[in-house]
Amino acid sequence: MNRRKFLGLGSAAMLQPTNRLSEAQAKPSAPIGPARRSGTQTRPNILMLMADQLRVDCVAAYGNKAIRTPHLDRIAREGIRFQNAYTSVPSCTPARTALMTGLSPWGHGMLGMINMATKPYPVEKASAMAKAGYYATTIGKNHYFPITNPHGYHHMITDEHCSYWFHNRKQGQPQSYEPRCDYESWFWSQMPDADPHATGLGWNDQPAKPFVYPEEMHATHWTGTTAVKFLEQYQREDPFFLKVSFIRPHSPYDPPQRLFDSYANKDLPEAQIGAWATKYAPRSSDRDDLWHGKLSPEEIHRSRAGYYANVTFLDEQIGKIIDVLEQRNMLDDTMIVFFSDHGDMLGDHNLWRKTYAYEQSAHIPMLLRPARVQQLGPAGQTFDQPVEIRDLLPTFLDAAGAETPSSIEGKSLLHLIKTKGQGWREWIDLEHNVCYGVTNHWNALTDGRWKYIFHAYNGEEQLFDRKEDPHELIDLASDSKYAAELQTWRQRMVDHLSIRGPLWVENGKLKIRQESQFTGPNFPGYVPEKEISGWI
Repeated sequence: MNRRKFLGLGSAAMLQPTNRLSEAQAKPSAPIGPARRSGTQTRPNILMLMADQLRVDCVAAYGNKAIRTPHLDRIAREGIRFQNAYTSVPSCTPARTALMTGLSPWGHGMLGMINMATKPYPVEKASAMAKAGYYATTIGKNHYFPITNPHGYHHMITDEHCSYWFHNRKQGQPQSYEPRCDYESWFWSQMPDADPHATGLGWNDQPAKPFVYPEEMHATHWTGTTAVKFLEQYQREDPFFLKVSFIRPHSPYDPPQRLFDSYANKDLPEAQIGAWATKYAPRSSDRDDLWHGKLSPEEIHRSRAGYYANVTFLDEQIGKIIDVLEQRNMLDDTMIVFFSDHGDMLGDHNLWRKTYAYEQSAHIPMLLRPARVQQLGPAGQTFDQPVEIRDLLPTFLDAAGAETPSSIEGKSLLHLIKTKGQGWREWIDLEHNVCYGVTNHWNALTDGRWKYIFHAYNGEEQLFDRKEDPHELIDLASDSKYAAELQTWRQRMVDHLSIRGPLWVENGKLKIRQESQFTGPNFPGYVPEKEISGWI
């Protein structure tokens, strides 16, 4: 296959040396025609839509009236909304490893933020779907290491923003070009002497600023447009398994000017700060990528305006993807799943970024619009059972009519829907190894209402009742009225961690752990005596 033609880079219009795309050039090409298998499929196409760092309360379907996400709301309205979806290790690579493997943190061996494994797991998502007869393509962010590792995909079109990691971008010094992702290669094909990061914001920075180039040059637009082109041109007899993974709303908070302006003077939810979070009020550093610090209401509002605008921009691209499915009569032959890898604190509890047990970091949106052939009941259903990213691979295999290997720990969401939750898990496990500072090191459990957190550095515990306190403002761990509830959840944690050995549980009690452990014995290539340095 001609790679440039496949990526939509081969036309004269795309090769013009211009900094601005005309309206005609920005529009996707006309569909080739109706899908060959439309209306006759016995197995659905599968479209996996993924956002990076999108918190659950920034999808309007979950109740936030200040944000505009009409296309995600449509998926929820016409499909199924999971009210208590979580990410067990709320940072990028371990969350994506759960997606790839269908395993728990201990099962896949990533207990914190490190590079994803270079050696393969016994079962991986894309190769399993290919084996099931699907044509597997990924567009956007994977976070694989190295970025060219296909992990079973037939085709990869990537946006990893490699120059954040690999390029020496200090003023006056030459840039050393290491492996490029496809987005940056495309960007330089359009603007050869420009810096894709000229907006000036760092990868984890708190400030927000409008994108300095035409919005057609933005990574969010590129990912959406590339997905549209793929679907317009798809002619294979095999059903597709398509992963479209947007690199936003993860910082930098750099939306198009028009969308930033639409939120800049709008009332947005203020930061929620529990009394227990005063310890996080001092700034962790004077840098823009701080991990804790109480900022002014004006600073927090600006960050949120940029973040909300990035979410709306992503939603617009999802709308275009849904449009092309409708134009090709493929929408009702396609199961759509939308979710994010983790959330973003945005100043709640004086915290920024992710890796925390709290709702804004660990609670994610998860929506499923079934294909017609799946017959999953009425539109607009909601489920309160705790679900997690590990449940997506078994869901995809179930939809494909393929057997789920017994080694996979996740459960099919289709089974949850069909059985109305009978026999589903009661709670889900969460954790994160040391990140940012030695005290940010914890394990947690939640059933969607109660949340128990054990802080490994000093043994402190927290208990929240999300039914009465959805923002986790009141820590009940020291309230004698909740001593029995605290003991119930503490014992569940003991039972959960006991399999890991005496470094975790000793004599029936949770152990304080002041040392890092980024990987467990199930991580491919695990060497117990070799500590791996985490990064984020």
